[in-house]
Amino acid sequence: MHKKAVITPPTPPSSITLDDWSHVRETINMLYLAICQIEATLSDSNASVETLTHSFTALAEHNHAMNANIQAVNEPQDLEAFKKTIADTTDKMNVNIKKSVQAFQFYDRVCQRLDHVSSSLKTVSGIMSNNDSLHIPAEWRRIQNTIKNSYTMEAEHAMFEHIMQGGSIEEALDIYQQHFNQYTSHPRNDADNIELF
Repeated sequence: MHKKAVITPPTPPSSITLDDWSHVRETINMLYLAICQIEATLSDSNASVETLTHSFTALAEHNHAMNANIQAVNEPQDLEAFKKTIADTTDKMNVNIKKSVQAFQFYDRVCQRLDHVSSSLKTVSGIMSNNDSLHIPAEWRRIQNTIKNSYTMEAEHAMFEHIMQGGSIEEALDIYQQHFNQYTSHPRNDADNIELF
């Protein structure tokens, strides 16, 4: 178990004048944002893996129960009770299959989100290696707006805004979790389990 890192956030932009503006501070914000995106994605991935594990275990149990019920049918009068048991079991199996499919579909979103992180870090690397744009606040704002516009989830937008205002990683992840729970049909309370380096 890793110990949670305590990271002091940069000064919020609201208190920064143009003379105080620093590309170092902007870089820190962007790195904080990347950390938040990765941690949130890993947390969501863990939830999907747990769903798959539970669903596959339940399917195996249903299969075992069905085999046991088949062996228990000895007389014609047992058939009606057997048919009801089979119907109930297949209903439960269908629920678990649906959950498994949804969990598998989530991995497409995981890949997209990690691709966004990679793209964002490449963009930041590009501006840092270009002395013509490195010290131009408008260039940093343009990049940040591009990143923000790539988000599709309200939780990601809220996390982005918090980091850009100088908030901490821990607070941003908590805000992400609150928004995720508000806008999803599968709320979770695992934000406290996220480990930071």
